[in-house]
Amino acid sequence: MFDDRKFAKEMDWVHGDPYYPLNFPIRVYVYQMPNKFTYDLLWLFRNTYRETSNLTSNGSPVHRLIEQHSIDYWLWADLIAPESERLLKNVVRVDRQEEADLFYVPFFTTISFFLLEKQQCKALYRVFISVDNLGHCILPSDSFQREEALKWVTDQPAWKRSEGRDHIFPIHHPWSFKSVRRYVKNSIWLLPDMDSTGNWYKPGQVSLEKDLILPYVPNVDLCDAKCVSESESKRTILLFFRGRLKRNAGGKIRSKLVTELAGAKDVVIEEGTSGDQGKAAAQKGMRRSIFCLSPAGDTPSSARLFDAIVSGCIPVIISDELELPFEGILDYRKIAIFVSSTDAVQPGWLLPFLKGTSSTQIREMRRNLVEFSRHFMYSSPAQPLGPEDLMGGKLVNIKLHTRRSQRVVKESRSVCTCDCGSGNNTTSSTLSGQSLSG
Repeated sequence: MFDDRKFAKEMDWVHGDPYYPLNFPIRVYVYQMPNKFTYDLLWLFRNTYRETSNLTSNGSPVHRLIEQHSIDYWLWADLIAPESERLLKNVVRVDRQEEADLFYVPFFTTISFFLLEKQQCKALYRVFISVDNLGHCILPSDSFQREEALKWVTDQPAWKRSEGRDHIFPIHHPWSFKSVRRYVKNSIWLLPDMDSTGNWYKPGQVSLEKDLILPYVPNVDLCDAKCVSESESKRTILLFFRGRLKRNAGGKIRSKLVTELAGAKDVVIEEGTSGDQGKAAAQKGMRRSIFCLSPAGDTPSSARLFDAIVSGCIPVIISDELELPFEGILDYRKIAIFVSSTDAVQPGWLLPFLKGTSSTQIREMRRNLVEFSRHFMYSSPAQPLGPEDLMGGKLVNIKLHTRRSQRVVKESRSVCTCDCGSGNNTTSSTLSGQSLSG
């Protein structure tokens, strides 16, 4: 009962106080990097994939291929908008570096990764590039090799003052920015998860002390309160999953679940497909289902978790190493069911467990999903209580590490390298809240 009262009070704070949890605005300085790293990169990517798709479902001028990792676009679009058009109250942009609490580096790491792989350009975060009229890369001569984006940032006075501890890098795709990560390991990384398995990030690069988990961009349309209410009688599928059935690393749990659930009544397990047809099929299936399976992918997190949340489908999370966005503010026990991988693959265990969930609990969790959905929807302009608005919980901790690094005598005391944060290990059917706010 106390836990419920505490949850209700925390939600009062979230919805009633525009400055919660900091109680004052965060001042952000956005670096004005050369256009080759911002506008030119967007147009290069758009022209490269012009023949394959129009705008994304959210209106972002980037290809749907990277929609789930396009948080760098949404954050940048909000920060550079005229202040008169911005709706957020707890994040303000400042024009002078000395007035800033945090420094945002507006580089599109996900786009650069796809261009590097698909277009065979030089690594765009290491060298300047030029673009011809057809949107093709013009590789620079050797004389420009030293003009690196990384050097541009690390030469800034604010970087030198804190060694980058108050600088933000959007590294949301697990393969992005790989070759220079070691140079920015003190900075704040915006990530899809911590990946404590060690498959994607090296020890000491990421931790809950300095980095921030941001949700994937949902690939399905929002099912609002009216939609959830109207779809309630149509939710005849007990458990639904549509996606890649075989994944690497931690995602191997998927093939085991497929074997366990194959042919079960009221269960739909489908191989996912890309494009509009795949999106439509996923959206239809989620809106017809009570529970949506959310197992680990190649990393502990999966975009399907956020697709389920905005679809009004209760997520069944099977990912023992998962970290969640804004968990210092949001209590995911109110909207999701957590199951350990050991329990999930036991023959005949998972479906009876889900069927044991009372109709009262299902209705309550579905109501909570409607309330929580706003926290996972990116938009331009960014909306209050959206993912762009809940990032402030890190500021106090960032100031602590910055100031400590400035005063500690390194010869007499070792400075924490931020590899002391331990991963989150889910070993039971419920997950206790673990703060990401430091």
